[in-house]
Amino acid sequence: IGVSQAFEIQLVEDVMELPEMIVYAGENPAFQILRNVNDYSKKNDKRSLEAYEYESYTKIEIDIDNMSDKFRDRKLVKKITSVMDSIQMIAGENGKPILPVFFSEAISNYFVKNSPFMRHEYMLKTKVTGLGLTDGTLTSQVVGSTFQEYNFYRNYLTILEKEFASPIGGGWKGIYHYDLVDSLYVDEEFCYRIDFFPKRKHDLAFTGTMWITREDWALKQIDASVPKSANLNFVEKLRVQQELERTEVGAWLPSKTRVLVDIAQISDESAGLLAKFYTSNAKYVINEPKEDSFYRIPVEMDAEVRMSDEMYWGDRRHEALSQAEINVFNMVDTLKKIPVVKAYSDIAKMAYSGYYKVGKIDLGPYPLFMSYNDVEGMRFGFGAETNYDFSKHIILRAYGGYGLRDQEWKYSVGTDFILSRKPWTKIGFTYQHEIDPVYFLFEPIVGQVAFYAFTRLGTLRQPFMHDKYEFRLTNQLVRDVNLRLEARHDFFDPLFDFEYYDRPAEDPTSTKSTLRTSQVKIELEWAKDRKYLINDNYRMHAGLGRFPVITARYTLGLKGVFDSDFNYHKVGLTMVKEFKMGQLGSGTLGLDGEYIFGTIPYPLLVNHLGNETPFYTSRAFTLMNNFEFISDHYVSGYYRHHFNGAILNRVPLIKYLKLRLIGEIKGLWGGISQENVDLIVPNYNTDGTLAAELKSLNEEPYVEVGYGFENILKVGQVLFFHRLTHTDDPNARKFGVKLGFNFTL
Repeated sequence: IGVSQAFEIQLVEDVMELPEMIVYAGENPAFQILRNVNDYSKKNDKRSLEAYEYESYTKIEIDIDNMSDKFRDRKLVKKITSVMDSIQMIAGENGKPILPVFFSEAISNYFVKNSPFMRHEYMLKTKVTGLGLTDGTLTSQVVGSTFQEYNFYRNYLTILEKEFASPIGGGWKGIYHYDLVDSLYVDEEFCYRIDFFPKRKHDLAFTGTMWITREDWALKQIDASVPKSANLNFVEKLRVQQELERTEVGAWLPSKTRVLVDIAQISDESAGLLAKFYTSNAKYVINEPKEDSFYRIPVEMDAEVRMSDEMYWGDRRHEALSQAEINVFNMVDTLKKIPVVKAYSDIAKMAYSGYYKVGKIDLGPYPLFMSYNDVEGMRFGFGAETNYDFSKHIILRAYGGYGLRDQEWKYSVGTDFILSRKPWTKIGFTYQHEIDPVYFLFEPIVGQVAFYAFTRLGTLRQPFMHDKYEFRLTNQLVRDVNLRLEARHDFFDPLFDFEYYDRPAEDPTSTKSTLRTSQVKIELEWAKDRKYLINDNYRMHAGLGRFPVITARYTLGLKGVFDSDFNYHKVGLTMVKEFKMGQLGSGTLGLDGEYIFGTIPYPLLVNHLGNETPFYTSRAFTLMNNFEFISDHYVSGYYRHHFNGAILNRVPLIKYLKLRLIGEIKGLWGGISQENVDLIVPNYNTDGTLAAELKSLNEEPYVEVGYGFENILKVGQVLFFHRLTHTDDPNARKFGVKLGFNFTL
């Protein structure tokens, strides 16, 4: 007597299929309701509001589930289960044991202004625990409402970087079947219940149930799942549930959203992954917009965002945690302290980032630790940089490499100072002494570590010993505009026969082999509505966004400054735009151009980057050889389209392989002035032929097209490329096959 005990009971769904019954009644009665939904969508959609804001509570849980016997027999898993006696006590959606690896809670204030569209989330408090997490700076920004945005009034919802057709979007009738099932009251709103499912089971569309209000034909609730037959990789289950609440001006805002993503086992020896997201919104404020400057930073953290206790969360949670969720949090906190778990987490992060964390130092990047080329022979290298634990304002980095053939050390040292995080302002300095082929002298490719390392294997075309001093400043001027200033001094000493006329007007016979330049460069980038995240001491962006990203740049060469040899001007413009096309897939368009004023040797011009590796990269022209074309003025462009399942989903038998088509076209038009050509002293072979001839595109553009398949065995790509122009050269590659790896859902 007086003793109570709580039980958590999980029920397994049992489905009974009734005999088929067909009723012919003319037009589907659900169609008129859906037409009304579309007619009233502008009034009901939250995008019709001038502005809105609310307090948001977000909860995320990630678990390992569907653990096979072979997975359980692994040494690591056995060590974990031997420590965690309670492993069998926590069950997942299907009642089977799970291994929690991440749990977070967040309280934030979320603000949106619709014309023009701007948003700002102020993270008040976060509570995060997870395997492999070293600091909450990045995690605290992504666990809020900004990345949990689902609006079914849009034609398509972007989930897991895929676009799913909305059952109440503009193309509803051509994508879905509908059944009007019932009418009932939901929270005092009289609603029609409509079930929906896709006409083609391999399309990226939902199956589920929605409730539409009779009063204003608004979406009241929806329960939408993606069937296993959809052209998705590894996804066992994807489910979105949402409840909406009418505001005083008529439009509806989401009050509760639940998302479940169940990733299937990749193999019999692995396990699955279960991710659960929950968002609850309250305290709405409607049509009270802030000044535009208020929305300057999309996601901002309070200075004490990670400082909280259980009393705070007990008062501020919109709903209390269940006992199972409390157990999950405690288990993750215990798991991450197990030494073997920490070691495996560090190795996994190294494979992804290229660096291995050792206290306050990160060792790497590992792709540069060993290589081989015709100049250095076998080369060994080692590098490191300080991390967030060392300082929140200063980054120190260094790298050294030694070639066994040339017996020369190459090295670089650098530092960055973070002056401000709001707005982001950073200055830095780098010095390097390195061997660079001519096409890397001014190509900003070092950030692409894997491609940079691979292109340094084998033969280095036109290599120079390159000494560079660089000072840089990065600043977010206003909400959508970023500024980058760069001042650098370079000294190039060729490792091959190279000479140029250094005073053609004064002394036509005077030649020189080394080059020395001093230049300043300014870049202005316009990236409207792009979301930025701060990952410890680095800032990163979360995709291209809805609008094109446009970058204008100007470079001024200063003769006589630090004994620089040349005056020149470079003016360039770049644009990149991503297109989301729903059922037709997605595409990316890129345009780039530059004009160089001044007479300077070809190493200082644009040496267009080719791809002589067996692997595909979007950074280079696939069938162009390195040092094949040089320009002092050019315009280039590309369009790459991922069809997803738009075509192959409709091909019998092939559709079951879940292959996806990909297509690409790249073009380049440019040229080099005769003055720049005449600046180079001809170098002849023993037979009297030119050893190296500067080749320009002249009047004929370079064009290549590619096509192929991705999602081969869920991770592979095979692409076939044809070179359409400049095919007369015996060294030109007219056809090529490239391999790629792309882990997508």
